[in-house]
Amino acid sequence: MATAAARTAELARRLAKVVGSEHVRTDRGARYAYATDATPMHSGMPSCVVLPGSTGEVAGVLRVAAALGVPVIPRGAGTNLSAGTVAGHGELVLVLTRMDRLLELDTENLVAVCQPGLPTAKLGAAAEARGLLYPPDPGSQTTSTVGGNVAENAGGLRGLKYGVTRDYVLGLEAVLPTGEVVRAGGKLEDTLNHRRS
Repeated sequence: MATAAARTAELARRLAKVVGSEHVRTDRGARYAYATDATPMHSGMPSCVVLPGSTGEVAGVLRVAAALGVPVIPRGAGTNLSAGTVAGHGELVLVLTRMDRLLELDTENLVAVCQPGLPTAKLGAAAEARGLLYPPDPGSQTTSTVGGNVAENAGGLRGLKYGVTRDYVLGLEAVLPTGEVVRAGGKLEDTLNHRRS
């Protein structure tokens, strides 16, 4: 039977083929940095930390983890207070902060399309620059990410008037544990344009 170190080495080797060796960390310092979130009472040391840069890489990471039977903990900036991004012991932490782009800000349909690692404050600033408001404003908005806000259903003071993150999600691209990419919801641009005709 393989030792834990041998299993981690094999995991890291396979992940490096997917995301590049510079985005796979097994050293104690990196693992320690991702062993906690903003919850003061919980911590857990992951076996490995991986930082994919695209949906395709996330899918590849999850296929590797599934093949090796390694549980995966997805993570944004780790500002949550629920211990939702803390590994138990030995899991793979999937950090999505490299995927930090605002892909589209469609002012006609009032839709932003972004990657999960986009900081919440950057989305808010981009909307404000176009005369719009992105209401969710968690206290950690300068650091927290949109994907983390979705996972934790983040709110903030404006949530009392405007609602929380779930009220602003129209569609998702998600990767299942098998590595399959699925899409649900999204813009209704074609329907809206058809109605105007």
